[in-house]
Amino acid sequence: MSSRRKARKRALDILFEADLRGTDPLVTAAARIAGAQPPVPEYAVTLVEGVQEHRERIDELIATCAEGWTLPRMPGVDRALLRLAIYELLWTDVPPAVVVDEAVELAKSLSTDDSPRFINGVLGRIVALGPSLRT
Repeated sequence: MSSRRKARKRALDILFEADLRGTDPLVTAAARIAGAQPPVPEYAVTLVEGVQEHRERIDELIATCAEGWTLPRMPGVDRALLRLAIYELLWTDVPPAVVVDEAVELAKSLSTDDSPRFINGVLGRIVALGPSLRT
């Protein structure tokens, strides 16, 4: 497994845990960093910080692009995964195809049978709309 893939998985774990517990993702990340063996990858921390920094805009985009689903209604893993992937799509230089593929693969292994298609659809809408969504 590549180092970025491991970092994404670790960031997803932190975002999911924070969402599930109703805590600040940065506080959750700090707790995981303090006791982590193996250490939390730097890229995972960057992802969690980025998602938190842009969380309001990211959640607006999810609400707009997730046809028929509200944020509270979708599975927590899907919500965290979409937040992570949308941050990567809009605020990093990772190629969109890589971001979407990684998100779909994580959904296949961690969420419901319908989640990969759902994640792919939402992220496809985000990719189609492009970087103008950052603001």
